[in-house]
Amino acid sequence: MSNLTKINVLMCGTGEYTTGWTGAGASTSDKKVVGLTMFDLRRLGKVGQLGMVGVNGGKFPAIRQHLQEKIGQAYKDMDTSFDEFPKGGKVDPEAYKEAIDKMSKGDAVIVFTPDSTHFPICMYAMERGMHVLVTKPATQLLSHHNELVATAKKHNVVCFVEHHKRFDPVYSDAKARAATLGEFNFFSAWMSQPKSQLETFRAWAGKDSDISYYLSSHHIDICCWILQDKAVPTRVVASAATGIATGEPYNCVPQTEDTITLLVDWQSTTSSRHKGTAVYTASWTAPLKSGVHSAQHWYYMGEKGDINVDQAHRGYDITVDDTGKTWYNPFYMKYSPSESGHFDGQRGYGYISIEKFIDAAREINAGIAKPSDYDGHGYPTIANTVTTTAILHAGRISLDEKRPVNIRQNGAEWVLE
Repeated sequence: MSNLTKINVLMCGTGEYTTGWTGAGASTSDKKVVGLTMFDLRRLGKVGQLGMVGVNGGKFPAIRQHLQEKIGQAYKDMDTSFDEFPKGGKVDPEAYKEAIDKMSKGDAVIVFTPDSTHFPICMYAMERGMHVLVTKPATQLLSHHNELVATAKKHNVVCFVEHHKRFDPVYSDAKARAATLGEFNFFSAWMSQPKSQLETFRAWAGKDSDISYYLSSHHIDICCWILQDKAVPTRVVASAATGIATGEPYNCVPQTEDTITLLVDWQSTTSSRHKGTAVYTASWTAPLKSGVHSAQHWYYMGEKGDINVDQAHRGYDITVDDTGKTWYNPFYMKYSPSESGHFDGQRGYGYISIEKFIDAAREINAGIAKPSDYDGHGYPTIANTVTTTAILHAGRISLDEKRPVNIRQNGAEWVLE
C-alpha cells in the first residue's frame, strides 16, 4: 500500500454540513462534518491540499473565524486553512468551475450544495477526471442519475453518494439480519427535523427541492440497499401535507410541502407471488424542543420476522436545566477530544462515510483498485443508488401530476412512466 499518495480535495458548498456555519451564524445542530473530517484526514496524511467553494465569497472571513474557534482551537494540531473560491468577496454561482479548473485529474471533489446544483457540479468534475462524493439525493431527475453513472464509467472515476446511514452499525447489522428473514413484505420509515430547519433552508426549501428528496432519501436508500438483488420498486403514489411552512413565521414559497409520504410497491425478483409495500414519510415541520435533531425510525417485515430501529433515541439522554432533555448520537460524530487533545471522531459513521470515499479514490489513483470494484462492496456508489433516485423522482411527479408513477427497467436503465 506504499504507493498510496495524498489526494487533493475541493469542498463544494460552504453551508451547515461542511462548515457548521449557517446564514444566521454558527449552527446549533451536530452537522459540522465535511470540513472537520477533511482537516483531520489532512492531519493524518491521507489528504493534501484543501479548497472550498461557495457562491458568496463574502462569507469566508466569518467561516474562517468560525472554523478556527470551533475546530482549530478545539483540537490539537488541527490546521483549518484552505484555498477559497470565489476570491475577493465576489458573488459567483459558477465559481465551482474556476475552482475545479485549478484541480488535477485524480483529485477529489465533495459536493454538499442545494439539490438542484448537484448534477452540473458532479458532471463538470467527472468530465475532468476527478473522483466525486455527492450528498444525497445524488440528483433530482432519474435521467441525470443515469448520466452520472455513464460519465463515471467513461472517465474511470469513482462516484459515491454520501448515504452515511449505510455505515451506521445498527443499520448495517439490520441489513445483514434482514437477509435471513425471507421474502420482503412491508417497510415503514419516518424521518423528521424541527421547524427551525425551515430558517436554515429558507433559500431553497420548496423552490429548489422538497423534504422527500432531502430527508426521505436516507431511508429509501436503506430500504433499496436491503432489497438490492431481492426486489425491485414498480409503482409510486405520493401524498403531501401543507400549511405550516407557508405560514408565519416561516413564509416559505407557496408550493412548499410540510410532510411528504411515498407509498411504493415492490416486486420480488425471485418469486412472482411475493409483493411488498413500503411507506416512506419525511417532514421538516416537526416540533421544536423534542430533544432530537432528526427523529428517525423504521420498521421492516419479512416473511420470517421483523426489524424495528429507532435511531433517534439510543438509550443515551442528557437533561440540562435551561434546555431540557436531549438525546445525543455520538455514533454519528463524536466531538469531544481524545485524551491527548486531538479530534477523536474517526469511528463515527459520519466520518467513516467520507473516509471510505477518500480511501477508494486513493486506491484507484494508485492502481490498486478499479472504480467498478466498489459497486460490489455494498458501498453507495452512483451505480448502486439508482433505484433511490427513481423512487424520489417518481414521488415528485406523483405529487405534481396527481397520479401513480410506474418504475421499470428498460434494458440496463431504469425509467419512469
